[in-house]
Amino acid sequence: MDFTEVLKPGLTAELSETVTAKNAASGLGSGGLPVYGTPSMILLMEMTSFAVVADFLPPGWSTVGTEVNIKHLAATPLGMKVRAHAELLSVDGRALSFKVEAFDETGRKIGEGTHSRFIVDNERFMAKTATIKSA
Repeated sequence: MDFTEVLKPGLTAELSETVTAKNAASGLGSGGLPVYGTPSMILLMEMTSFAVVADFLPPGWSTVGTEVNIKHLAATPLGMKVRAHAELLSVDGRALSFKVEAFDETGRKIGEGTHSRFIVDNERFMAKTATIKSA
């Protein structure tokens, strides 16, 4: 399947969330302070990248994350809203590359980087995954 016909560089999406005790570093165990946790920021960036292309994929197809290269630039306190922006940079077969950024509600950039995803046929992907045995 040729996804370059429907997925074009420049497509974007934005998602947001509020910093809570649950997505704070102290709540996640990724740090001891009650500020927006890096894992939460990365998750929001991944979700936003997925949202860029999700509506363009045929039924039964999805994307999986394959790489993150993220810098967390500034702390964000509890109660503040965070917005992630993702832009599709390139489509190489089923490999997708995104520019991702995150901002707090004052407009200050709190994170930036790149994220890669791969387009998969859900049924084939899960069938292959089911064959993996634990040691």
